[in-house]
Amino acid sequence: MNPTLILSLIVIGLLAGILSGFMGVGGGVIMIPLMVLFLGYSQHQAQGLSLAVLAMLVTLPAAYTYYVNPVAGEAAFNWKFALIIGVSFLLGGLLGAKFAVNIPQQILKKSFAVILVIVAIKMFFSK
Repeated sequence: MNPTLILSLIVIGLLAGILSGFMGVGGGVIMIPLMVLFLGYSQHQAQGLSLAVLAMLVTLPAAYTYYVNPVAGEAAFNWKFALIIGVSFLLGGLLGAKFAVNIPQQILKKSFAVILVIVAIKMFFSK
């Protein structure tokens, strides 16, 4: 691998990790667009690589930090809830991936963009 590619991968990983720990986002919101824009990956390739990175449990230390350092006046999050959502996420991810690999890249990319815009608008205008 050439040094520029390695540096690009490191920057994408660092940005995703920092934003994941800071704001709870990283995989889809940061890594996928950066891989498409800077690495020339297709939407399918970027989504697959993002899922592979997340599968390595890189977010577990950040989640643990939130658990042991709850914000003043708040309880730590519930690990049982995380387990239930996690198992459901696993099943949903498998179903979603089986569906996504059969969708043309342009439709998948546009669908991804629409979801990001809707979430951004909703968050921007919520209290």
